Amino acid sequence: MERARPPEVSPSQYYPTVTVMDSQNAHIIMAENETLECITEHERILQEIESTDTACVGPTLRSIYDDQPKAHMRFMEKLDARIRNHDREIEKMCNFHHQGFVDAITELLKVRTDAEKLMGQVTDTNRRLQEAGREVSAQTEEVIRCRIQQRNMATTVEKLHLCIPVLQMYSKLKEQLKSKRYYAALKTMEQLEKTYIPRVNQYRFCQIMAENLPRLREEIKEISMSDLKDFLESIRKHSDKVGETAMRQAQQHRTFNSAVAKQASLGHYTKPLYSLNWQQHTHNSLMMDDDAEDDDDADEEILTAQDLVDFSPVYRCLHIYAVLGDRETFENYYRKQRKKQARLVLQPQANMHETVEGYRRYFNQIVGFFVVEDHILHATQGLVTRVFTDELWNMALSKIIAVLRTHSSYCEDPDLVLELKNLIVIFADTLQGFGFTVNRLFDLLFEVRDQYNETLLKKWALVFREIFELDNYSPIPVETEDEYKLVVSRFPFHDSEIEKQDFPKKLPMSQSVPQIYMQVKEFIYASLKFSESLHRSSTEIDDMLRKSTNLLLTRTLSSCLQNLIKKPHIGLTELVQIIINTTHLEQACRYLEEFITNITNVSPETVHTARLYGLSTFKDARHAAEGEIYTKLNQKIDEFIQLADYEWSMAESDGRASGYLMDLINFLRSTFQVFTHLPNNNNDHASMSGKVAQTACMSACKHLSTSLMQMLLDTELKQISMGAIQQFNLDVIQCELFASSEPVPGFQGDTLQLAFIDLRQLLDLFMVWDWSTYLADYGQPTSKYLRVNPSTALTLLEKGKPFGKMRSKFMYLLSTHLHCLTENPMLGYAYLKIYFWTDVYIQFQTNVCQSTL
Repeated sequence: MERARPPEVSPSQYYPTVTVMDSQNAHIIMAENETLECITEHERILQEIESTDTACVGPTLRSIYDDQPKAHMRFMEKLDARIRNHDREIEKMCNFHHQGFVDAITELLKVRTDAEKLMGQVTDTNRRLQEAGREVSAQTEEVIRCRIQQRNMATTVEKLHLCIPVLQMYSKLKEQLKSKRYYAALKTMEQLEKTYIPRVNQYRFCQIMAENLPRLREEIKEISMSDLKDFLESIRKHSDKVGETAMRQAQQHRTFNSAVAKQASLGHYTKPLYSLNWQQHTHNSLMMDDDAEDDDDADEEILTAQDLVDFSPVYRCLHIYAVLGDRETFENYYRKQRKKQARLVLQPQANMHETVEGYRRYFNQIVGFFVVEDHILHATQGLVTRVFTDELWNMALSKIIAVLRTHSSYCEDPDLVLELKNLIVIFADTLQGFGFTVNRLFDLLFEVRDQYNETLLKKWALVFREIFELDNYSPIPVETEDEYKLVVSRFPFHDSEIEKQDFPKKLPMSQSVPQIYMQVKEFIYASLKFSESLHRSSTEIDDMLRKSTNLLLTRTLSSCLQNLIKKPHIGLTELVQIIINTTHLEQACRYLEEFITNITNVSPETVHTARLYGLSTFKDARHAAEGEIYTKLNQKIDEFIQLADYEWSMAESDGRASGYLMDLINFLRSTFQVFTHLPNNNNDHASMSGKVAQTACMSACKHLSTSLMQMLLDTELKQISMGAIQQFNLDVIQCELFASSEPVPGFQGDTLQLAFIDLRQLLDLFMVWDWSTYLADYGQPTSKYLRVNPSTALTLLEKGKPFGKMRSKFMYLLSTHLHCLTENPMLGYAYLKIYFWTDVYIQFQTNVCQSTL
């Protein structure tokens, strides 16, 4: 049914003509323009909807609602007009084709009859054909069945040909596993998996085989890992033997090269280049080893790491894991286990420091460990790397140094320390031959050298003490020229005056001097032994020898001398002999320097050459001996003074000196005669001996004077008579006579007598009772009693008994010298107090005190 067409509206109805453009119609014109634009837009949207796919209509329709308000109403009107237009066109087209459609239906009805006839004919023909071919069909089915059987047989034969190699390979795999040919078994598995099984993988037995192969691989991995563990356990047991062999060969090569170098220095041989190599042993190296070994070992075969250790488990396990694609796991496991074994190897025994065998076993195990690692490094590709071995070696080196530093500190035997040093050198040379850095080991040897020097110093301290204890501290008697030559050969002694003397004669030093000199040389030899094979220059060795010798002289020998000097049984005679001995030892120091120079061939004029400090050592010992002489003299004087037994209340003196003092003077005379034995073969020694004797004599006199003065001023002595003072004066006179007799030559004038001047002036003051002169000249440089101290005189006066005649005389002096007392208030106060038993003291005390203030 034809839809009613809406009346057409002309554009003029929507767009009325505007004839007048004034301000009142402006709004209407703008509305009409907007409506025109909206209609144009609706036309575009309709064309877009008709030309595009239905899925894209949404955005187009949405744009209508996003436009002006009520625009969709106008679009709907436009859309209805377009629909009515299309309906009219469809109606026109149907009217045009209607007759043709009717004609086509009529033709189809005519054809249906012919088609039914044809269908009947085809059915009849098919029936007749089926009846005719039924027998042929039966024969054809028989032929097909036979052909199928034939094809199945051919297929079976073909499949059997494919399966037989698989079964053969699997049987071969079983045989290889049974014979422990695991690497070949893995290769067979690989062929089965990649070549044979894929051809027949549809069969059940092949699937079972394929499922068994991973299990077999795991079994092979476990078996190979078990072999590796056995190898690691075995290598721990064999490391000691491997290391011992390597160190022995290194020592042999070192000995041989040293001999060759010595021959080369003589011009008889050219030293060959040699490098330690465990992988290759040439005929020349064999010959070198044979020459270095003893006759008993001449035919002994040189063993290498391969000879002592079976490395096949490592190679086999490495190949197995490489084939299985798990090489990294194996490498990590091997390295981890070797690190653990390294830590175990580096653990020393608790008593390792007691014997050299303990150190040797320790070094053998470490060398064996790293020899095996070096062999693994070169024999395998990547199982261990140089970085890994260097890291392992650095870790081990730090531990080794710490262990050696600790255990060497326990060593008290220098021979053991020396053997330890030789082991460290061989140990370092061995590992250096395998490419390991050993500089830190040689640095450690300097610390061990210090420890060695300490043990040597302790040993030589005992030697020096024994020498000093066995010495008789008397000059060496020489009966014959042979004895003289024997002494001179052991000690560089030269004295023209003694050489001119006839036999028998005496040398000034005691037996300990040549013994000490020889022991110092022995110490130098012992110290030199440690410096051998340290790869150091002659200058460095010379410096080490001089420093160690300086330590021996300045510390050990000096300490022994100081202790010897301080011993109570060493008397004055022994001390004098010690001074003589140190003088000769001091002179011998230059010969020790020449001795070191001859050993090292280093000129003493070299800039960095150290000097021996023996001069200061022996000078200090000599000064200590001199001081001990003065101390012992004073102690002996004190012993005699303690024997003094004065009767301080005696009325008159005995008229002769006290017995204890005469014994003391005789002792001093005999003692100072000993100083004549001090060396005086040249001016220096003569002046030295004179100074020692003079100082000792002056010190003794001063100490005697001080002791006598203290005896007078002793606080326990409450009273002293004039007779006791006279007796005391006689003793002082004997001391002055002794001083004036020149017991030691070299004093000028009455220098020695001045030691008793304080006593002499004090006694004269009391003996003469010359107080007027003392008071008048007090403080004057020319005073007769210049050395008399007022407090000393006061103390002595307070101990004196009062005498009436002295009282009146002293009163007269007080009145006569009153001006002196007032000018010197302290002096006046002191002497007023002296005469405390008089009334004058009380009268003058107040005036003097006020004057003092």
